[in-house]
Amino acid sequence: MRVLITGGAGFIGSHLSDAYLERGDEVYVIDDLSTGSIENIQHLKNNPRFHYTIDSVHNQPIAAELVDRCDVIFHLAAAVGVKLIVESPVRTIETNVRGTEVMLNLANKKKKKMLIASTSEVYGLSTEVPFREDGHLVMGATTKGRWSYACSKAIDEFLALAYWREKKLPTIVVRLFNTVGPRQTGQYGMVIPTFVKQALAGRPITVYGDGTQSRCFGYVGDVVGALIRLMEHPQAVGQVFNIGSNEEVTIRELAEQVKALTNSNSEIIFVPYDEAYEEGFEDMPRRVPDITKVQALVGFRPQMSLDGILKSVIEYYSGSEQIRGQRLEVGK
Repeated sequence: MRVLITGGAGFIGSHLSDAYLERGDEVYVIDDLSTGSIENIQHLKNNPRFHYTIDSVHNQPIAAELVDRCDVIFHLAAAVGVKLIVESPVRTIETNVRGTEVMLNLANKKKKKMLIASTSEVYGLSTEVPFREDGHLVMGATTKGRWSYACSKAIDEFLALAYWREKKLPTIVVRLFNTVGPRQTGQYGMVIPTFVKQALAGRPITVYGDGTQSRCFGYVGDVVGALIRLMEHPQAVGQVFNIGSNEEVTIRELAEQVKALTNSNSEIIFVPYDEAYEEGFEDMPRRVPDITKVQALVGFRPQMSLDGILKSVIEYYSGSEQIRGQRLEVGK
């Protein structure tokens, strides 16, 4: 199998590369390093079955050549993180929509199967928890910059599914729910690496809002395993799947758990959303996936508990050479 991963130097993309190389497959990666990092794939550079290109998927001649070389495509390249989305809405919209449009068009010319990574953000302000793939998407006002990301990813989904229905391009859409683990950076607002680094440094652990908002955190190894199985399953084509854990935790509880596991003396402080992001910022009170659909099709069940996830991230940021640069076990 020859696999193309856009955004392959990113957190999830690098772990997906690990998993395919471990299977003996050949991996091609393209990443412009805008949010990804060369450090994520440094350990793969000497593998003869790993090839990387530092460029944007918007560079169509380069992207076309890579599509031509590969059997399947994982489109992970996107603007990521609430902080980046709020601060750079133009970049968010253009990166997500244009990049997906380019890749779908190129994939369609050669009818290469393509999996598109979407996000739990598309559920917006919906209160139909747990979120089902066929549930309503409730977007906030266009005057709230935060929702530009959700809308751009929803357009990606519509476009991918339209390519399947109209042009018979085999596409799969996955909605990822807070995928976490070693190598993830807190630079763009990801909460677990942010909390862990603050706790290890003895700095205040900053909880945005009142901390009652809840999330479910999926381990990257479990998520990567699900992506691979969906790509291989013929019945996944033309469908949308939630992927994540259903172990729910409030952000306040998360901060307390990180503090306890790191034996930190850090104070937990609460920062108003208006101060952290922008005036009138809106957040989702709960974000819990219904994972019945992906369980039924490919047998996906999260293996790593939140406690295990936190310990793996703490060990990574504590400088453990046993974790850094090594392949993580893919969930079974």
